[in-house]
Amino acid sequence: MIKLVLLRHGQSTWNKENRFTGWTDVPLTKLGIEEAKKAGKILKENGFAFDVVFTNLHKRAIDTTNIVLKELKLKGVEVNKAWQLNERHYGALQGLNKAEMAAKFGEEQVLKWRRSYDIKPPALDKKDKRWPGNDPLYKDLDKSFLPLAESLKDTIKRVVPYWKEEIIPLLKNGKKVLVSASGNSLRALVKYIDNVPDDEIASFNIPTGIPLVYELDGKLKPIRHYFLGDKKEIEKRIAEVVAQGKAKK
Repeated sequence: MIKLVLLRHGQSTWNKENRFTGWTDVPLTKLGIEEAKKAGKILKENGFAFDVVFTNLHKRAIDTTNIVLKELKLKGVEVNKAWQLNERHYGALQGLNKAEMAAKFGEEQVLKWRRSYDIKPPALDKKDKRWPGNDPLYKDLDKSFLPLAESLKDTIKRVVPYWKEEIIPLLKNGKKVLVSASGNSLRALVKYIDNVPDDEIASFNIPTGIPLVYELDGKLKPIRHYFLGDKKEIEKRIAEVVAQGKAKK
């Protein structure tokens, strides 16, 4: 049996402020740092170690990765940073408060923007500073790869090829792999691995800093998956993620 661990980064400053983050490069909060430490500790308690880690280009995910590896006391682990594992790009919504948008446009519309499979949020203009083409971090990347806005379907189109080309060969060779990324890039993987129907993926939520373990057979077909940690705490954290798109009363 093969075990794969998916981990969403710890709480970021914009998670705390309930903002659409997307590709905006915001740091972890103090709580986010503690969540990353706790994730590392629970992985260690459950006997996990890793040969290779995949993360994205957001410092919230990179810092989470480094904290987890420190807690596991692992040195010299190969860490691959890939833009393909970046969070879904929320277009013109980036930086806006989810609850305020729910009050303005309705909770149903915000849910579609946040969790639907193929509905994109309003797109950016290329002159907008929020477009990755205006960020020095992506100066060497072909501009055609840089989104103005993405649906989950769009995110899957970049995540899954990377999964097939870079991660699957290592799993098949017996490497122990951690994917430490963002909520929607991980939801893209979950949808693909479990073949989740388009209309059901909206209800799957991944809280920050909670390891999600996949058990796979020799052909990398899923046997089961589960979150590591206290069940009641995990249920509470998932409910908090769901509530982010609710209008304040």
